[in-house]
Amino acid sequence: MAAQEYKLKGLTSISISPGSKQEVEVEGIEGAKVLLINAGGRIQALGSRCTHYGAPLAKGVLTGAGRLTCPWHGACFNARTGDIESAPGLDALPTFKLTERDGAVYVTGDEATIKSSRRRPNFSCNPGATTKFEGDVVIVGGGSGAMGAVEGLREKGYDAGITIISNEGYLPIDRPKLSKALIADAGKLAWREKSWFEAGGVRWVDGEVDAVDFAARAVSIKSGGRFPYTKLILATGGTPRVLPLQGFKVLGNIFTLRSVHDTKRINEAIGEAKGKQIVVVGSSFIGMEVANATSKDNTVTVVGMEKVPLERILGEQVGGAVQKTYEAKGVTFHMSAGVDRADPSGADPSRVGAVLLKDGTRIDADLVILGVGVAPATEYLRDNAVVRLEEDGSLRTDDGFLVQGLKDVYAVGDIATYPYRGPGGDGRPTRVEHWNVAQNAGRAAAQHIVNPAAPAPPFIPVFWSALGAQLRYCGNAAPSVGGWDDVVLHGDLAQGKFIAYYTRGETVVAAASMGMDPAVMQSSELMRLGKMPSKSMLEAGYDVLSVNLSD
Repeated sequence: MAAQEYKLKGLTSISISPGSKQEVEVEGIEGAKVLLINAGGRIQALGSRCTHYGAPLAKGVLTGAGRLTCPWHGACFNARTGDIESAPGLDALPTFKLTERDGAVYVTGDEATIKSSRRRPNFSCNPGATTKFEGDVVIVGGGSGAMGAVEGLREKGYDAGITIISNEGYLPIDRPKLSKALIADAGKLAWREKSWFEAGGVRWVDGEVDAVDFAARAVSIKSGGRFPYTKLILATGGTPRVLPLQGFKVLGNIFTLRSVHDTKRINEAIGEAKGKQIVVVGSSFIGMEVANATSKDNTVTVVGMEKVPLERILGEQVGGAVQKTYEAKGVTFHMSAGVDRADPSGADPSRVGAVLLKDGTRIDADLVILGVGVAPATEYLRDNAVVRLEEDGSLRTDDGFLVQGLKDVYAVGDIATYPYRGPGGDGRPTRVEHWNVAQNAGRAAAQHIVNPAAPAPPFIPVFWSALGAQLRYCGNAAPSVGGWDDVVLHGDLAQGKFIAYYTRGETVVAAASMGMDPAVMQSSELMRLGKMPSKSMLEAGYDVLSVNLSD
Protein backbone atom coordinates (compact mmCIF):
# COMPACT_ATOMS: atom_id res chain seq x y z
CA MET A 1 0.00 0.00 0.00
CA ALA A 2 1.40 3.38 -1.03
CA ALA A 3 2.30 5.98 1.58
CA GLN A 4 0.20 9.11 1.79
CA GLU A 5 -0.36 12.08 4.05
CA TYR A 6 -2.80 11.92 6.95
CA LYS A 7 -3.79 14.84 9.13
CA LEU A 8 -3.15 14.63 12.87
CA LYS A 9 -6.27 15.49 14.83
CA GLY A 10 -6.19 18.71 16.86
CA LEU A 11 -2.64 19.76 16.02
CA THR A 12 -1.91 23.12 14.45
CA SER A 13 1.88 22.99 14.86
CA ILE A 14 4.68 20.69 15.95
CA SER A 15 5.59 21.78 19.44
CA ILE A 16 6.87 19.21 21.98
CA SER A 17 9.33 20.00 24.73
CA PRO A 18 12.50 17.89 25.08
CA GLY A 19 11.85 14.60 26.84
CA SER A 20 8.11 14.78 26.20
CA LYS A 21 5.69 12.46 24.37
CA GLN A 22 2.27 13.02 22.88
CA GLU A 23 -0.15 10.46 21.45
CA VAL A 24 -2.22 11.87 18.59
CA GLU A 25 -5.13 10.47 16.58
CA VAL A 26 -4.73 10.09 12.83
CA GLU A 27 -7.68 11.38 10.83
CA GLY A 28 -8.98 9.09 8.11
CA ILE A 29 -7.79 5.84 9.74
CA GLU A 30 -10.24 4.55 12.33
CA GLY A 31 -8.63 3.94 15.72
CA ALA A 32 -5.13 4.82 14.49
CA LYS A 33 -2.71 6.88 16.56
CA VAL A 34 0.92 7.91 16.32
CA LEU A 35 3.34 8.93 19.03
CA LEU A 36 5.21 12.23 18.79
CA ILE A 37 8.38 12.40 20.86
CA ASN A 38 11.16 14.91 21.43
CA ALA A 39 14.40 13.08 22.19
CA GLY A 40 17.42 15.31 22.53
CA GLY A 41 15.75 18.16 20.65
CA ARG A 42 14.69 16.02 17.69
CA ILE A 43 10.96 15.56 17.14
CA GLN A 44 9.93 12.22 15.67
CA ALA A 45 6.68 10.40 14.83
CA LEU A 46 6.57 6.71 15.72
CA GLY A 47 4.12 3.87 16.15
CA SER A 48 2.16 4.44 19.33
CA ARG A 49 1.98 0.91 20.74
CA CYS A 50 4.64 -1.51 21.88
CA THR A 51 5.11 -4.35 19.41
CA HIS A 52 5.21 -6.91 22.23
CA TYR A 53 1.74 -6.77 23.82
CA GLY A 54 0.46 -3.40 22.57
CA ALA A 55 1.16 -1.23 25.61
CA PRO A 56 0.63 2.52 25.06
CA LEU A 57 4.10 3.96 24.64
CA ALA A 58 2.82 7.41 25.64
CA LYS A 59 3.00 6.01 29.19
CA GLY A 60 6.50 4.65 28.64
CA VAL A 61 9.92 6.00 29.57
CA LEU A 62 11.90 8.27 27.22
CA THR A 63 15.54 9.20 27.76
CA GLY A 64 17.47 12.08 26.29
CA ALA A 65 19.67 9.56 24.49
CA GLY A 66 16.59 8.37 22.61
CA ARG A 67 15.61 5.14 24.36
CA LEU A 68 11.85 4.58 24.48
CA THR A 69 10.84 1.86 26.95
CA CYS A 70 7.47 0.12 27.17
CA PRO A 71 5.67 0.74 30.49
CA TRP A 72 4.63 -2.91 30.89
CA HIS A 73 7.43 -5.34 30.08
CA GLY A 74 10.58 -3.37 29.34
CA ALA A 75 10.78 -3.65 25.55
CA CYS A 76 12.99 -0.79 24.40
CA PHE A 77 13.15 0.98 21.04
CA ASN A 78 15.46 3.52 19.47
CA ALA A 79 13.27 6.62 19.41
CA ARG A 80 14.98 7.94 16.28
CA THR A 81 14.89 4.80 14.13
CA GLY A 82 12.25 2.66 15.83
CA ASP A 83 14.69 -0.27 15.96
CA ILE A 84 14.67 -2.82 18.80
CA GLU A 85 17.18 -2.14 21.56
CA SER A 86 15.97 -4.51 24.25
CA ALA A 87 13.70 -7.54 24.74
CA PRO A 88 10.95 -8.65 24.66
CA GLY A 89 9.89 -6.79 21.52
CA LEU A 90 10.76 -8.44 18.21
CA ASP A 91 9.17 -6.14 15.66
CA ALA A 92 10.47 -2.60 15.40
CA LEU A 93 8.37 0.57 15.55
CA PRO A 94 7.54 2.35 12.28
CA THR A 95 8.73 5.92 11.87
CA PHE A 96 6.79 8.52 9.91
CA LYS A 97 7.60 11.79 8.22
CA LEU A 98 6.06 14.86 9.86
CA THR A 99 4.94 17.90 7.88
CA GLU A 100 3.59 21.21 9.21
CA ARG A 101 1.52 23.14 6.66
CA ASP A 102 -1.28 25.75 6.66
CA GLY A 103 -2.03 25.50 10.35
CA ALA A 104 -2.12 21.69 10.42
CA VAL A 105 0.28 18.77 10.97
CA TYR A 106 0.46 15.73 8.72
CA VAL A 107 2.09 12.33 9.01
CA THR A 108 3.16 10.35 5.95
CA GLY A 109 2.87 6.57 5.85
CA ASP A 110 0.80 3.69 4.55
CA GLU A 111 -2.50 2.97 6.28
CA ALA A 112 -1.69 -0.61 7.33
CA THR A 113 1.60 0.33 8.99
CA ILE A 114 0.11 3.31 10.80
CA LYS A 115 -2.75 1.18 12.09
CA SER A 116 -0.62 -1.83 13.11
CA SER A 117 2.01 0.36 14.82
CA ARG A 118 4.77 -2.08 13.86
CA ARG A 119 7.27 -2.92 11.16
CA ARG A 120 9.20 -6.11 10.75
CA PRO A 121 12.97 -5.72 10.82
CA ASN A 122 15.09 -6.48 7.79
CA PHE A 123 15.56 -10.22 8.07
CA SER A 124 16.02 -11.36 4.48
CA CYS A 125 19.31 -13.05 3.67
CA ASN A 126 20.78 -15.35 1.05
CA PRO A 127 23.66 -17.33 2.56
CA GLY A 128 25.73 -18.88 -0.17
CA ALA A 129 25.99 -15.70 -2.18
CA THR A 130 29.02 -13.45 -1.71
CA THR A 131 29.06 -12.80 2.04
CA LYS A 132 31.00 -10.69 4.48
CA PHE A 133 30.99 -13.46 7.11
CA GLU A 134 31.89 -17.10 6.61
CA GLY A 135 30.47 -20.30 8.05
CA ASP A 136 27.43 -21.23 10.06
CA VAL A 137 26.49 -19.91 13.44
CA VAL A 138 24.91 -22.93 15.10
CA ILE A 139 22.38 -22.23 17.85
CA VAL A 140 21.43 -25.10 20.15
CA GLY A 141 17.96 -24.47 21.60
CA GLY A 142 14.83 -22.83 20.27
CA GLY A 143 13.71 -20.51 23.06
CA SER A 144 14.02 -16.84 23.95
CA GLY A 145 17.83 -16.77 23.88
CA ALA A 146 17.91 -18.37 20.44
CA MET A 147 15.32 -15.94 19.13
CA GLY A 148 17.27 -12.94 20.39
CA ALA A 149 20.45 -14.30 18.84
CA VAL A 150 19.05 -15.09 15.40
CA GLU A 151 17.21 -11.77 15.06
CA GLY A 152 20.21 -9.87 16.43
CA LEU A 153 22.57 -11.52 13.95
CA ARG A 154 20.50 -10.64 10.92
CA GLU A 155 19.64 -7.13 12.14
CA LYS A 156 23.35 -6.43 12.64
CA GLY A 157 24.29 -7.68 9.18
CA TYR A 158 25.48 -11.25 9.71
CA ASP A 159 25.03 -12.68 6.22
CA ALA A 160 26.34 -16.25 6.47
CA GLY A 161 24.40 -19.33 7.47
CA ILE A 162 22.49 -19.79 10.73
CA THR A 163 21.35 -23.19 11.96
CA ILE A 164 18.97 -23.67 14.90
CA ILE A 165 18.77 -27.12 16.50
CA SER A 166 15.79 -27.65 18.81
CA ASN A 167 14.14 -30.70 20.34
CA GLU A 168 10.86 -29.03 21.36
CA GLY A 169 9.01 -29.93 18.17
CA TYR A 170 7.78 -26.44 17.34
CA LEU A 171 9.07 -23.01 16.39
CA PRO A 172 10.02 -20.46 19.11
CA ILE A 173 7.02 -19.53 21.26
CA ASP A 174 6.04 -16.86 23.74
CA ARG A 175 6.75 -19.25 26.63
CA PRO A 176 5.49 -17.06 29.52
CA LYS A 177 1.93 -17.59 28.28
CA LEU A 178 2.17 -21.29 29.15
CA SER A 179 2.00 -20.75 32.90
CA LYS A 180 0.11 -17.47 32.78
CA ALA A 181 -2.77 -18.70 30.59
CA LEU A 182 -2.21 -22.45 29.98
CA ILE A 183 -2.35 -21.91 26.22
CA ALA A 184 -1.59 -25.23 24.54
CA ASP A 185 -1.64 -24.27 20.84
CA ALA A 186 1.91 -23.72 19.60
CA GLY A 187 0.54 -21.89 16.55
CA LYS A 188 -1.07 -19.26 18.78
CA LEU A 189 2.14 -18.87 20.77
CA ALA A 190 4.61 -18.81 17.87
CA TRP A 191 6.62 -15.63 17.49
CA ARG A 192 7.44 -16.14 13.83
CA GLU A 193 6.12 -18.38 11.07
CA LYS A 194 8.38 -20.88 9.31
CA SER A 195 8.57 -18.69 6.19
CA TRP A 196 10.13 -15.94 8.30
CA PHE A 197 13.12 -18.12 9.17
CA GLU A 198 13.38 -19.38 5.61
CA ALA A 199 13.46 -15.81 4.26
CA GLY A 200 16.32 -15.07 6.62
CA GLY A 201 18.35 -18.05 5.51
CA VAL A 202 17.88 -19.81 8.85
CA ARG A 203 17.97 -23.60 8.74
CA TRP A 204 15.72 -25.22 11.33
CA VAL A 205 16.69 -28.70 12.55
CA ASP A 206 14.39 -30.80 14.75
CA GLY A 207 16.69 -32.88 16.91
CA GLU A 208 18.30 -33.38 20.29
CA VAL A 209 21.97 -32.57 20.69
CA ASP A 210 23.92 -35.36 22.34
CA ALA A 211 27.50 -34.09 22.01
CA VAL A 212 29.66 -31.13 21.08
CA ASP A 213 33.15 -31.68 19.64
CA PHE A 214 34.82 -28.39 20.49
CA ALA A 215 38.13 -29.38 18.88
CA ALA A 216 36.49 -30.26 15.57
CA ARG A 217 33.94 -27.43 15.98
CA ALA A 218 30.88 -29.58 15.35
CA VAL A 219 27.59 -30.46 17.03
CA SER A 220 26.01 -33.91 16.72
CA ILE A 221 22.41 -34.96 17.36
CA LYS A 222 20.98 -38.28 18.51
CA SER A 223 19.50 -39.08 15.11
CA GLY A 224 22.98 -39.04 13.60
CA GLY A 225 23.33 -35.58 12.05
CA ARG A 226 26.52 -33.56 12.48
CA PHE A 227 26.68 -29.77 12.09
CA PRO A 228 29.96 -27.84 11.83
CA TYR A 229 30.10 -24.33 13.24
CA THR A 230 32.29 -21.26 13.12
CA LYS A 231 30.46 -19.80 16.13
CA LEU A 232 28.32 -21.77 18.57
CA ILE A 233 25.55 -20.37 20.78
CA LEU A 234 24.27 -22.71 23.50
CA ALA A 235 20.74 -21.73 24.51
CA THR A 236 19.23 -24.94 25.86
CA GLY A 237 17.35 -23.35 28.75
CA GLY A 238 16.26 -25.16 31.88
CA THR A 239 14.93 -28.57 32.85
CA PRO A 240 12.10 -28.51 35.43
CA ARG A 241 13.04 -30.10 38.72
CA VAL A 242 11.03 -33.02 40.08
CA LEU A 243 10.69 -34.14 43.68
CA PRO A 244 12.87 -37.14 44.60
CA LEU A 245 10.17 -38.38 46.95
CA GLN A 246 7.97 -41.47 47.11
CA GLY A 247 5.31 -41.52 44.43
CA PHE A 248 6.34 -38.42 42.50
CA LYS A 249 8.33 -40.22 39.82
CA VAL A 250 5.92 -43.11 39.21
CA LEU A 251 2.37 -41.82 39.56
CA GLY A 252 0.43 -40.29 36.69
CA ASN A 253 -1.16 -36.83 36.67
CA ILE A 254 1.94 -35.27 38.27
CA PHE A 255 3.24 -32.59 35.94
CA THR A 256 5.97 -30.06 35.43
CA LEU A 257 5.34 -27.07 33.17
CA ARG A 258 7.92 -25.99 30.61
CA SER A 259 6.60 -26.82 27.15
CA VAL A 260 3.46 -26.80 25.03
CA HIS A 261 3.36 -30.57 25.49
CA ASP A 262 3.23 -30.11 29.27
CA THR A 263 0.39 -27.61 28.98
CA LYS A 264 -1.60 -29.96 26.74
CA ARG A 265 -1.25 -32.77 29.26
CA ILE A 266 -2.31 -30.52 32.14
CA ASN A 267 -5.37 -29.27 30.24
CA GLU A 268 -6.33 -32.83 29.34
CA ALA A 269 -6.07 -33.87 32.99
CA ILE A 270 -8.26 -30.94 34.06
CA GLY A 271 -10.79 -31.71 31.32
CA GLU A 272 -13.54 -29.57 29.89
CA ALA A 273 -15.77 -30.03 32.94
CA LYS A 274 -12.99 -28.76 35.21
CA GLY A 275 -13.88 -28.82 38.93
CA LYS A 276 -10.69 -30.71 39.74
CA GLN A 277 -8.69 -30.75 42.97
CA ILE A 278 -5.32 -29.34 41.96
CA VAL A 279 -2.30 -29.28 44.23
CA VAL A 280 0.52 -26.93 43.23
CA VAL A 281 3.78 -27.86 44.93
CA GLY A 282 6.06 -24.83 45.02
CA SER A 283 5.17 -21.20 45.67
CA SER A 284 7.50 -19.99 42.90
CA PHE A 285 6.39 -17.66 40.12
CA ILE A 286 5.56 -20.64 37.89
CA GLY A 287 3.60 -22.29 40.69
CA MET A 288 1.73 -19.12 41.59
CA GLU A 289 0.90 -18.34 37.95
CA VAL A 290 -0.50 -21.84 37.43
CA ALA A 291 -2.54 -21.48 40.62
CA ASN A 292 -3.93 -18.19 39.33
CA ALA A 293 -4.70 -19.62 35.89
CA THR A 294 -6.59 -22.64 37.25
CA SER A 295 -8.29 -21.28 40.37
CA LYS A 296 -11.46 -19.94 38.74
CA ASP A 297 -12.91 -23.34 37.83
CA ASN A 298 -11.07 -25.72 40.16
CA THR A 299 -10.16 -26.20 43.82
CA VAL A 300 -6.51 -25.18 44.12
CA THR A 301 -4.10 -25.73 47.00
CA VAL A 302 -0.56 -24.34 47.06
CA VAL A 303 2.16 -26.00 49.13
CA GLY A 304 5.31 -23.97 49.77
CA MET A 305 8.40 -24.14 51.95
CA GLU A 306 8.56 -20.36 52.50
CA LYS A 307 6.63 -18.47 55.14
CA VAL A 308 4.63 -16.70 52.41
CA PRO A 309 4.64 -17.20 48.63
CA LEU A 310 7.60 -15.68 46.76
CA GLU A 311 9.20 -14.61 50.04
CA ARG A 312 12.77 -15.11 48.82
CA ILE A 313 12.28 -12.68 45.91
CA LEU A 314 9.57 -10.28 47.09
CA GLY A 315 9.85 -10.40 50.87
CA GLU A 316 7.29 -11.19 53.55
CA GLN A 317 5.20 -8.03 53.14
CA VAL A 318 4.65 -8.27 49.40
CA GLY A 319 4.43 -12.08 49.39
CA GLY A 320 1.86 -11.95 52.18
CA ALA A 321 -0.25 -9.44 50.24
CA VAL A 322 -0.16 -11.71 47.18
CA GLN A 323 -1.26 -14.65 49.33
CA LYS A 324 -4.25 -12.72 50.67
CA THR A 325 -5.31 -11.85 47.11
CA TYR A 326 -5.26 -15.53 46.18
CA GLU A 327 -7.08 -16.59 49.33
CA ALA A 328 -9.86 -14.14 48.47
CA LYS A 329 -10.31 -16.14 45.25
CA GLY A 330 -10.54 -19.44 47.11
CA VAL A 331 -6.96 -20.71 46.88
CA THR A 332 -5.77 -22.58 49.99
CA PHE A 333 -2.17 -22.36 51.20
CA HIS A 334 0.03 -24.67 53.26
CA MET A 335 3.19 -22.63 53.86
CA SER A 336 6.37 -23.45 55.79
CA ALA A 337 5.47 -26.97 54.76
CA GLY A 338 7.48 -30.00 53.74
CA VAL A 339 6.18 -32.66 51.36
CA ASP A 340 6.49 -36.28 52.48
CA ARG A 341 5.11 -38.28 49.55
CA ALA A 342 2.47 -38.67 46.86
CA ASP A 343 -0.12 -41.41 47.37
CA PRO A 344 -2.02 -43.23 44.59
CA SER A 345 -5.69 -42.76 43.88
CA GLY A 346 -8.08 -45.43 45.15
CA ALA A 347 -9.96 -45.37 41.85
CA ASP A 348 -6.80 -45.66 39.73
CA PRO A 349 -3.62 -46.75 41.54
CA SER A 350 -1.49 -45.58 38.60
CA ARG A 351 -2.48 -41.97 39.23
CA VAL A 352 -1.95 -39.57 42.10
CA GLY A 353 -4.74 -39.33 44.68
CA ALA A 354 -3.21 -37.20 47.41
CA VAL A 355 -0.15 -35.30 48.57
CA LEU A 356 0.98 -35.96 52.14
CA LEU A 357 2.90 -33.33 54.08
CA LYS A 358 5.51 -34.04 56.73
CA ASP A 359 3.16 -32.80 59.48
CA GLY A 360 0.64 -35.50 58.51
CA THR A 361 -1.69 -33.26 56.50
CA ARG A 362 -3.32 -35.10 53.59
CA ILE A 363 -4.38 -33.03 50.55
CA ASP A 364 -6.61 -34.82 48.04
CA ALA A 365 -5.49 -34.31 44.46
CA ASP A 366 -6.80 -35.14 41.00
CA LEU A 367 -3.57 -33.74 39.62
CA VAL A 368 -0.36 -32.19 40.94
CA ILE A 369 1.69 -29.48 39.25
CA LEU A 370 5.29 -28.96 40.36
CA GLY A 371 6.78 -25.48 40.45
CA VAL A 372 9.99 -26.22 42.31
CA GLY A 373 12.49 -24.59 39.97
CA VAL A 374 14.62 -25.57 36.99
CA ALA A 375 18.16 -26.81 36.49
CA PRO A 376 20.40 -25.72 33.60
CA ALA A 377 19.81 -28.07 30.66
CA THR A 378 23.45 -29.01 30.07
CA GLU A 379 23.24 -32.80 30.35
CA TYR A 380 24.82 -33.14 26.90
CA LEU A 381 27.99 -31.52 28.29
CA ARG A 382 28.32 -33.49 31.54
CA ASP A 383 30.90 -35.95 30.19
CA ASN A 384 32.74 -33.48 27.95
CA ALA A 385 36.35 -33.28 29.10
CA VAL A 386 36.82 -29.81 27.58
CA VAL A 387 34.00 -28.08 29.44
CA ARG A 388 33.99 -26.96 33.04
CA LEU A 389 30.46 -26.71 34.37
CA GLU A 390 29.61 -24.65 37.45
CA GLU A 391 28.32 -26.43 40.54
CA ASP A 392 24.72 -25.86 39.43
CA GLY A 393 25.43 -27.18 35.92
CA SER A 394 25.66 -23.78 34.23
CA LEU A 395 28.44 -22.31 32.08
CA ARG A 396 30.50 -19.33 33.24
CA THR A 397 30.67 -16.53 30.65
CA ASP A 398 32.11 -13.05 30.25
CA ASP A 399 30.10 -9.89 29.57
CA GLY A 400 29.69 -10.84 25.91
CA PHE A 401 28.39 -14.29 26.96
CA LEU A 402 31.50 -16.04 25.65
CA VAL A 403 32.05 -19.24 27.62
CA GLN A 404 35.23 -19.10 29.67
CA GLY A 405 37.91 -21.45 28.42
CA LEU A 406 36.27 -22.09 25.03
CA LYS A 407 36.83 -20.36 21.71
CA ASP A 408 33.86 -18.98 19.73
CA VAL A 409 31.31 -20.59 22.06
CA TYR A 410 28.58 -18.56 23.76
CA ALA A 411 26.03 -19.52 26.43
CA VAL A 412 22.82 -17.54 26.98
CA GLY A 413 19.67 -17.84 29.06
CA ASP A 414 19.12 -20.27 31.95
CA ILE A 415 22.43 -22.06 31.37
CA ALA A 416 24.61 -18.93 31.59
CA THR A 417 26.31 -17.60 34.72
CA TYR A 418 27.46 -14.11 33.73
CA PRO A 419 28.95 -11.02 35.44
CA TYR A 420 26.13 -8.88 36.80
CA ARG A 421 26.81 -5.15 36.30
CA GLY A 422 23.55 -3.79 37.67
CA PRO A 423 23.35 -1.86 40.96
CA GLY A 424 25.05 -3.73 43.77
CA GLY A 425 26.29 -6.42 41.42
CA ASP A 426 29.92 -5.35 41.03
CA GLY A 427 30.41 -7.92 38.29
CA ARG A 428 29.68 -10.88 40.55
CA PRO A 429 28.65 -14.05 38.67
CA THR A 430 24.96 -14.78 38.62
CA ARG A 431 22.43 -16.87 36.75
CA VAL A 432 19.08 -15.23 36.00
CA GLU A 433 16.12 -17.31 34.79
CA HIS A 434 14.19 -14.50 33.10
CA TRP A 435 12.68 -14.52 29.63
CA ASN A 436 13.97 -11.01 28.95
CA VAL A 437 17.48 -11.80 30.14
CA ALA A 438 17.72 -14.78 27.79
CA GLN A 439 16.64 -12.74 24.78
CA ASN A 440 18.91 -9.83 25.65
CA ALA A 441 21.81 -12.22 26.20
CA GLY A 442 21.15 -13.68 22.75
CA ARG A 443 21.28 -10.19 21.27
CA ALA A 444 24.50 -9.47 23.16
CA ALA A 445 26.10 -12.64 21.80
CA ALA A 446 24.98 -11.68 18.28
CA GLN A 447 26.57 -8.25 18.62
CA HIS A 448 29.83 -9.78 19.81
CA ILE A 449 29.87 -12.17 16.85
CA VAL A 450 29.31 -9.35 14.37
CA ASN A 451 31.56 -6.80 16.10
CA PRO A 452 33.77 -8.25 18.86
CA ALA A 453 35.28 -4.83 19.56
CA ALA A 454 31.94 -3.29 20.53
CA PRO A 455 31.17 -3.21 24.27
CA ALA A 456 28.44 -5.52 25.51
CA PRO A 457 25.12 -3.64 25.58
CA PRO A 458 24.14 -3.11 29.23
CA PHE A 459 20.72 -4.27 30.37
CA ILE A 460 18.88 -4.56 33.66
CA PRO A 461 16.95 -7.80 34.25
CA VAL A 462 13.19 -7.32 33.91
CA PHE A 463 10.34 -9.78 34.36
CA TRP A 464 6.60 -9.74 34.89
CA SER A 465 4.18 -12.18 36.47
CA ALA A 466 0.42 -12.75 36.37
CA LEU A 467 -0.49 -12.90 40.07
CA GLY A 468 -4.12 -11.89 39.80
CA ALA A 469 -2.81 -8.47 38.82
CA GLN A 470 0.35 -7.89 36.81
CA LEU A 471 3.52 -7.65 38.86
CA ARG A 472 6.56 -5.95 37.29
CA TYR A 473 10.12 -6.40 38.53
CA CYS A 474 13.52 -5.00 37.63
CA GLY A 475 17.02 -5.43 38.99
CA ASN A 476 18.56 -8.38 40.81
CA ALA A 477 18.32 -9.04 44.54
CA ALA A 478 19.48 -12.66 44.43
CA PRO A 479 21.87 -13.94 47.13
CA SER A 480 24.46 -14.62 44.40
CA VAL A 481 24.94 -10.88 43.95
CA GLY A 482 24.59 -9.88 47.59
CA GLY A 483 20.84 -10.06 48.18
CA TRP A 484 18.83 -7.32 49.91
CA ASP A 485 18.48 -6.27 53.53
CA ASP A 486 15.48 -3.93 53.59
CA VAL A 487 12.37 -2.87 51.66
CA VAL A 488 11.05 0.65 51.12
CA LEU A 489 7.37 0.53 50.27
CA HIS A 490 5.37 3.22 48.45
CA GLY A 491 1.64 2.84 47.91
CA ASP A 492 -0.96 0.47 49.31
CA LEU A 493 -0.38 -3.30 49.35
CA ALA A 494 -3.99 -4.05 50.28
CA GLN A 495 -5.25 -2.12 47.25
CA GLY A 496 -2.73 -3.77 44.93
CA LYS A 497 -1.19 -0.43 44.01
CA PHE A 498 2.38 -0.18 45.22
CA ILE A 499 6.06 -0.21 44.40
CA ALA A 500 8.55 -1.95 46.66
CA TYR A 501 12.24 -1.00 46.51
CA TYR A 502 14.66 -3.70 47.64
CA THR A 503 17.80 -2.19 49.13
CA ARG A 504 21.22 -3.21 50.36
CA GLY A 505 22.61 -0.41 52.45
CA GLU A 506 21.75 2.77 50.56
CA THR A 507 21.66 1.06 47.15
CA VAL A 508 18.41 0.06 45.50
CA VAL A 509 19.14 -3.31 43.91
CA ALA A 510 15.63 -4.18 42.68
CA ALA A 511 12.07 -2.89 42.46
CA ALA A 512 8.67 -4.58 42.14
CA SER A 513 5.28 -3.01 41.53
CA MET A 514 1.61 -3.59 40.89
CA GLY A 515 -0.78 -1.01 39.51
CA MET A 516 1.89 1.70 39.25
CA ASP A 517 3.08 1.55 35.64
CA PRO A 518 5.62 2.69 34.57
CA ALA A 519 7.46 3.05 37.90
CA VAL A 520 9.44 -0.18 37.50
CA MET A 521 10.50 0.61 33.93
CA GLN A 522 11.54 4.10 35.04
CA SER A 523 13.53 2.43 37.83
CA SER A 524 15.12 0.07 35.32
CA GLU A 525 16.37 2.99 33.20
CA LEU A 526 17.60 4.81 36.30
CA MET A 527 19.50 1.70 37.37
CA ARG A 528 21.03 1.33 33.92
CA LEU A 529 22.12 4.98 33.92
CA GLY A 530 23.40 4.90 37.51
CA LYS A 531 20.83 7.51 38.57
CA MET A 532 18.61 5.47 40.88
CA PRO A 533 17.72 7.43 44.06
CA SER A 534 19.15 6.18 47.34
CA LYS A 535 17.27 4.33 50.05
CA SER A 536 17.20 7.46 52.23
CA MET A 537 15.69 9.53 49.44
CA LEU A 538 12.96 6.93 48.86
CA GLU A 539 12.23 6.71 52.58
CA ALA A 540 11.69 10.47 52.50
CA GLY A 541 9.02 9.96 49.82
CA TYR A 542 11.03 10.64 46.64
CA ASP A 543 9.07 9.68 43.51
CA VAL A 544 11.18 7.96 40.83
CA LEU A 545 8.80 9.23 38.15
CA SER A 546 9.87 12.78 38.99
CA VAL A 547 13.43 12.08 37.80
CA ASN A 548 14.08 13.78 34.47
CA LEU A 549 15.66 11.30 32.06
CA SER A 550 15.81 13.72 29.14
CA ASP A 551 19.18 15.19 30.22
